[in-house]
Amino acid sequence: MTVSLAKGQKVSLAKPGGGSLTAVRMGLGWDAAKKKGLFGGLKTQSIDLDASALLFDGGRNLVDAVWFKQLTSKDGSVRHTGDNLTGDGKGDDESIIVDLTRLPRQVSQIVFTVNSFTGQDFSQIENAFCRLIDQSTDVELARYDLSGSGRHNAQVMAKVSRDVQGNWTMTAIGAIASGRTFQELLPATTEYL
Repeated sequence: MTVSLAKGQKVSLAKPGGGSLTAVRMGLGWDAAKKKGLFGGLKTQSIDLDASALLFDGGRNLVDAVWFKQLTSKDGSVRHTGDNLTGDGKGDDESIIVDLTRLPRQVSQIVFTVNSFTGQDFSQIENAFCRLIDQSTDVELARYDLSGSGRHNAQVMAKVSRDVQGNWTMTAIGAIASGRTFQELLPATTEYL
């Protein structure tokens, strides 16, 4: 059963009936808003949104990052499935798979961000969402609609956190930001650790 999250809401990622998740997939989907063409008709534009996973330790230090220029974490536990340059197609346009069992113990939080590499702002994007899926069963666990289009070109979407007992939770953040790459988003991201 999917939980639709509101900004700031947290959900446990424990499996129903007990046990814990072993792998999750964060999916990002979006469509480019139709734009008026030269002769009044609507035309589709290409918008390149990029999903990134930023891995932090308990001291709020960036340990690793998975993004379109580094598709796999150094230890292999986090993998980006590839860069979608347009948002075309149905469902997830970009996905990041996290093997929770292989994550180094020092990683306590994974923050997922999205940014417009080509610089268009979110007023030109519609139907944007991020969702978390149990990778072993393909069941959607949580969904966060990235509503609130505006003049920003990036968003700190959500974070997945590990507590001292090893249990995982997802928190919807949905904070607007500016930046074309995850490096430009780091100051906004660390605010939510």
